[in-house]
Amino acid sequence: MVNVDSVMKKPIVVNQNNDIRDVIKLFREHKISGAPVIDDDRNLVGIISESDIIKTLTTHDEKFNIVLPSPFDLIELPLKTTLKIEEFREDIEKALKTKVKDIMTKDVIVISPEASINEAAEVMTKNKIKRLPVIKNGELVGIITRGDLIEALI
Repeated sequence: MVNVDSVMKKPIVVNQNNDIRDVIKLFREHKISGAPVIDDDRNLVGIISESDIIKTLTTHDEKFNIVLPSPFDLIELPLKTTLKIEEFREDIEKALKTKVKDIMTKDVIVISPEASINEAAEVMTKNKIKRLPVIKNGELVGIITRGDLIEALI
């Protein structure tokens, strides 16, 4: 039987006080889509994924709904569009400064390194998650992803 500790990877972690901008850079650099979140004492306090970031960056502005423009709207449209684009940029800049602790998932599902990869697969499937932090004696020792499980089958 193959255990989690034989396929888990060393976790790339994010501090809960990081900005989203820092997390995006980290995800790009390491080609990952999520990471465990730690506090200043290196305790696991959450998990963050690309979907958490996307939810934060998504903006919806119903005021920018033009159906049938009047002649005056046609004159004002370029100005309104420019103003809306600038507002959108400001919203994104503000969102990028959001702290990880404000958007991370706090209730983290974890697994033991002694668990089998079958157990890990069941936990991921049951909870509809893509990664599991691996905890031993209360300490984060690794992470296992769906990709790791698939690789273990080869």
